[in-house]
Amino acid sequence: MKNALLLPALLLSAAAWAAGPKTNLVDHSNPALIDEAGAKAVMAEAIPAKVWKIYPASKYAFVSQVEGGVTPAGMCVVTARVMLLPLTPTMKAVLFRPQKTATAFDAKTVTDREQCRVLAHDKLKEAAEAMVSFLVKV
Repeated sequence: MKNALLLPALLLSAAAWAAGPKTNLVDHSNPALIDEAGAKAVMAEAIPAKVWKIYPASKYAFVSQVEGGVTPAGMCVVTARVMLLPLTPTMKAVLFRPQKTATAFDAKTVTDREQCRVLAHDKLKEAAEAMVSFLVKV
């Protein structure tokens, strides 16, 4: 009986260990530039496990914010920000008191909105990498 209970528990713990660290990613971006899933994917890729060891998801959240758009003159203006925010101790809600912030911005002439979305993706990746390099040695 013990072995019947022990084996599933062992398999579940192995799967959880292989899945990597728990993350806490939040996005507040302009959906015309980058969707929530895309922004979270960029941050998940850029933030390594050693950052989550120092800033655990039970105490901190990484928040992304991409704003901007295409001007009437055809100029794409993008600002991407990544912030490290603490969680409240009891409710585990994000508390807007940034511990660290990294921002990347750019403007370039584009022919369509898709080029502006690519620029937004690149700037968010740049901001996330800047945040990581500030927090840990990469």
